[in-house]
Amino acid sequence: MKDTLPPPADMIDLRPVLRSDAADLLAANLDSLPQHHPWVCPPTDEPGFEAWYGQVVTGANVSLIARLAATGGIIGVFNLSQIALGNFRSCYLGYYGMAGLAGRGLMTAALNRVLAYAFDEIGLNRIEANIQPGNHRSIALVSRCGFSKEGFSPRYLKINGVWCDHERWARLAD
Repeated sequence: MKDTLPPPADMIDLRPVLRSDAADLLAANLDSLPQHHPWVCPPTDEPGFEAWYGQVVTGANVSLIARLAATGGIIGVFNLSQIALGNFRSCYLGYYGMAGLAGRGLMTAALNRVLAYAFDEIGLNRIEANIQPGNHRSIALVSRCGFSKEGFSPRYLKINGVWCDHERWARLAD
């Protein structure tokens, strides 16, 4: 286990994804295909980006991109989807990191910034992340960021044309 401090928050630029991010994001996604497979299928071409972008910037969704402040290198993408306010104040969290910056604690620092945004700015009470049981790095990430395992959902989400089981993890505002 590493005995290092997480990177300071000011190392990370976190903001909504823009169309102007397409070229950088597609290049980073292509470079990270071996890390992403079989867990996630991010867009790797312009039509794929446009289809994804059209989904994440409409309705009750917020998609954030985390970059290194000094270089602009993409750390990861975070999607807060199906945001419900009122008495529920909840959403689903999806995310993926980039291979070139893996293993430095940057996704942990970025996810903590996303959680602060979701709880403090949006006013959510609960964030749920559903993760395939074999995705140990992703489970370790949410565990480091204070999520608790709540259960198991068989055949929860279709990925690469296959219905995949997922563990249900959640973090509450308090």
